Formats: sequence, structure tokens, C-alpha cells
Amino acid sequence: LQGRARPNPELAYSLEDARSRTRTQSWQLNLPVELGGKRAARTKAAEKSREQAQAQLNELKAALRANVAAAYFDVLTAQERLVLAKDSVALAKSSTDTVAKRVAAGKVSPVEESKAGAEAGIRVELAQAASEQRNALSRLFALLGKIEAPFTVLEGKAENLPPVPKLADLQSLISSSPAVVLARIEVDRRKALTDLEQSKRVPDITVSAGIQRSNETQRNILLFGVSVPLPVFDRNQGNLLEALKLEDKARDELQGATVRLHSEVAQ
Repeated sequence: LQGRARPNPELAYSLEDARSRTRTQSWQLNLPVELGGKRAARTKAAEKSREQAQAQLNELKAALRANVAAAYFDVLTAQERLVLAKDSVALAKSSTDTVAKRVAAGKVSPVEESKAGAEAGIRVELAQAASEQRNALSRLFALLGKIEAPFTVLEGKAENLPPVPKLADLQSLISSSPAVVLARIEVDRRKALTDLEQSKRVPDITVSAGIQRSNETQRNILLFGVSVPLPVFDRNQGNLLEALKLEDKARDELQGATVRLHSEVAQ
């Protein structure tokens, strides 16, 4: 919307001579006329910014989906550790009870009972496993936008992992991955901004039309004018150079993102 907007016209008024008999008043409408394709360049740059925002949203969605999947399997792993810890506590308690009965019957030395007293340490491991499971659930539901977990047990087994695609199949998808698409759109956006700075080197003109009223002659005089800035000192050379350098930087970042993703996929 803003890129397509045209520059506003200007209404000017001037008064010559404060004496009423010889006073001259002028009303003038000045209309800037953009040259060099500035409006089209602004619109294209704005469209690329909008595409970039959409690509950023897609990247966030992909990252969130990956984080939820990882957090889900973290919860499954924590659940299985908790089950194993409970089984270990039950086994330790059974062993402790058995040794205590044998000591009471005089079949083994009381020293054996002290050796079998590992139940307390295993209960500590059980408490840690329960804490890890609660924390994993909390992280999962925080990713889903929930403050409290509506349930405490998830379905599924931690060892039932999704099949891993072949490396060649994954690498063929890198060019369409959200991170690479975002970097590619940034290159296009920087190119559009470079074109915009290039268009600013062409000076705009201002066309004016108005009327002048002279009290002395009691006549109205039509006024027409054109003003053109002379690009002698400021030719927008600094902004254009900056835009070119940022465009080069965006191309390097695209290459870097592609190389980084190939490395991450291989790992």
C-alpha cells in the first residue's frame, strides 16, 4: 500500500506588499512527478518484504514442528526411564525384605543386610526420573502454548522412531527448505532495494500551476512553472553503494545457509 502511494501535492500561498492598494496575492498548486521508476521499484521492494515475512512464518512453523516432535520423544524417553526406576525400586525393596527375613532367621550375617540397603539410593533415582518426566512434559506443552499439562502420560514408545529418509532424498529437499527459501528471498529483496536506490539517482520534477491577483491592476494572472533539481553534489551514490554491498552480503548468506544445511542433514 505504501509503496504504491504517490507523493502528495503542495498548496502554496504568497503575499507581496502589505499595502492593500498595491498588494499581490498568489495561490499555487505544486505537484511532484516521480521519474526513473521509483514508484514501481518501491512497490517491488515492498512485495519482496511481504514474501520475506511469509517465508519467516513458514520457517518458524517448520522449527516449531521439529521442536514439538523432539520434545514428544523426550517425554516418551522420560516415561520409560520412570517405569524402569519404579521397577528398580520394587526389585530393591523385594531384595531388602528377603535379606531382612534371612537375617531374622539367622541364616545370613547382619552385614549382608547393610550391603543390600541400596533401596534409598534407587528411590533418589526414582525421584529424579519423575522430575525429568514432569520437566519434559512441561517443555512439550509450552511449545503447544499450554501453561499446564492436561495429562501426564503420552502414548507411544521411544524406540518406535520414524524412518529416516535416504541422504540423497533429504539433500534434494534443501533448495526448498524454509531457511534457504528465506535467504533466497532476501537476495531478491536486496536486489529490489538496489534498483530503488538506482532509481533515486534520477531527479524528480515539480509541476506547478496557480493564479496571481494584483489589487493594483485588478487582474488575475495564470501561473505555470516547472522545477528540476540539479544532481550536482548528491547523486545518491552512498546509498546505492550500501545497497550493492548488502546485496552481495545476502548472496553470501544464501550460499552459507545452503552449505550449513547440507552439513546438518549429513550429520
